[in-house]
Amino acid sequence: MKSVGLALSGGAARGIAHLGVLKAFDELGIKPAILSGVSSGAIVAVFYAAGFNPDDILRLIKGLRIYRIMRLAIGQVGILHLDEVEKLYYRYLGKQATFEDLRLPVIIGATDMHAGVTVHFSSGELIKPLIASSAVPVLYRPVHYKGMLLNDGGLLDNLPIEALEGKCEFKIGVHSNPLNHEARITSLRSMIERTAHLAINNNVQLRRHQCDYFIEPPELKYYRLMSFSKADAMFDIGYSYTMSIKEELLKLVG
Repeated sequence: MKSVGLALSGGAARGIAHLGVLKAFDELGIKPAILSGVSSGAIVAVFYAAGFNPDDILRLIKGLRIYRIMRLAIGQVGILHLDEVEKLYYRYLGKQATFEDLRLPVIIGATDMHAGVTVHFSSGELIKPLIASSAVPVLYRPVHYKGMLLNDGGLLDNLPIEALEGKCEFKIGVHSNPLNHEARITSLRSMIERTAHLAINNNVQLRRHQCDYFIEPPELKYYRLMSFSKADAMFDIGYSYTMSIKEELLKLVG
């Protein structure tokens, strides 16, 4: 079997579908040699590489109530902070966790807001890059790290497939944000979500051709970015869709 690299997109709650994809991979005997990820994709990649199985990661996510994440950070560059998420990482990964502690190599993408570029992290301290990769600009407080001001990696590159170049034989991109072309904009909130979705989806399409194989479960288009209460359904969508393409997938990687 070819050595497989897996790039996991951001997608907020929709990123839970990555766990279903990984569960299907486990059952099919497809073991990634390396993972890259941004935002929710980075979280999934790190916990999977740390040895947690997809079902266990799902339980951890469901146990983190959304109201605990939505804590104000008045006076900061962002209006919310990710302190509760940070505590979760410390608890399960270790406060001094490094990339070298992981069982599989992982590359995390974040955006340096000062320089206006994507930066990748794959060695040294793990927690700060992981937090930064999920910190949506304006909404969440950015992370100061090594002289950089870091925010969500999906802003410039929501499918970090380039990070896998030369590090594996077969690159698979998993995108959890298919567009719903029948969506209707009915509120300011839906307009903001749609604007962000269109912009981020565009940077994914620019990179799609770099994938040797592209996975995008279409049913995810019916779920909102913050639909954490639908975690089980999105997990099942990722799993079922991957199993539905298993023959083609196994033929290509095997």
